[in-house]
Amino acid sequence: MMATHVSPDAPSAHRLFAAGGPGLDEHRRRFGGLPVGSDTLVPVLDEAGLTGRGGAGFPTGRKIAAVSARKAVVIGNGAEGEPLSRKDAMLLASAPHLVLDGLSLAADAVGAHQVFLYVPSHAMQSVKNALAERRAAGWDRYQVSVVEAPDTYVSGEESAVVRRIEGGPALPRDRTVIIPVAGVRGRPTLVNNVETLAHIALIARYGPRWFRSIGDPDEPGTRLVTLSGALNKRGVVEVPTGTPLTDLIGRHGGTDPRCLRAVLVGGYHGSWIPAAALDGMRLSQASMAQAGASPGAGVIHTLPVDECGLARVADIAAYLAEQSAGQCGPCLNGLPRLADLLDELAYGRVGDDLLGEIRRMLGLVDGRGSCRHPDGTARMVRSALDAFAADVALHQRGHCEAVLIPGPAYSDARRDASRT
Repeated sequence: MMATHVSPDAPSAHRLFAAGGPGLDEHRRRFGGLPVGSDTLVPVLDEAGLTGRGGAGFPTGRKIAAVSARKAVVIGNGAEGEPLSRKDAMLLASAPHLVLDGLSLAADAVGAHQVFLYVPSHAMQSVKNALAERRAAGWDRYQVSVVEAPDTYVSGEESAVVRRIEGGPALPRDRTVIIPVAGVRGRPTLVNNVETLAHIALIARYGPRWFRSIGDPDEPGTRLVTLSGALNKRGVVEVPTGTPLTDLIGRHGGTDPRCLRAVLVGGYHGSWIPAAALDGMRLSQASMAQAGASPGAGVIHTLPVDECGLARVADIAAYLAEQSAGQCGPCLNGLPRLADLLDELAYGRVGDDLLGEIRRMLGLVDGRGSCRHPDGTARMVRSALDAFAADVALHQRGHCEAVLIPGPAYSDARRDASRT
């Protein structure tokens, strides 16, 4: 039976890495035995309010409930094709048994016929070591097949995951039927991000009330965030949902937000937010939606004041164009054209006609692709045109905001930072 009480030994602030190491002995000492799976998992997750940690943020209980028990397939997705994200890799290296516990519980909930774990090459060994420990201890109820995820941006998209597990290329496919209904070889298929699975394992042990004891009441719990860019401290941190973005940058990133030009939240398919707009914004869907943004896969990437935002956007767009599946017009033709236009905006000519052509191209690729890759690229570029609007105007006059003399707030912040 699943625990529905608050355990006095349950981790509180730092939950996912509480075992202190990747081994089964450490895991068992900290978290106890593997909870017994049951048909109560979905209502427990609904009560906990767990949402997916892979980017889309869909309610986890509802996602599991959508999969029928007819020879279902369950997949743990740790592909992490997003270049700015490191959270899944750290979780698989440091707490693989929480992930595997959650995978087993999800498999129980849908009566799984097959179970897979889909991970990149650098995570394969830690996962295989953990599986070997569980087999030796008689710990697992399922034979988990490990499938290597290619190091590409689109390899973690749900239909690309299914296609790869079927033995094909890790490329998105057109979907006429949703994956929970017909995924791997036509079977009902559940795909969950590995961080989501780890949270499932904790909720099954300690219950919904414990999970909700920290974080935003509307989006409770903790989540992993990858901090990168112009920060004094970079890496993966576990924080409560609803944490102020300025706190993430200041306390966890060791950097005064006034030293920054902008922040890219959610990764390469995310949104740019000017540093001046960060005050009052929190790590939650509701808070960030006011700026047209989302926590996504938990990426906070910072841009310093002395780096051109338009140049950074052009570089990202070129990468995304190269990483497309190339299976439809928006990816095959639209994204390369968009990348060329952004390169001109950052490094070459600028005029109203160029900006008009960029916006026209955004309209041509957005919502018209075979997968969501063009949509995510369009979202990132649109947010950049807003966040760096002042710099666009400067570029039109042959100047760049990044080479101007920093203002007094930046100078004060740099002086304060040098004292710490």
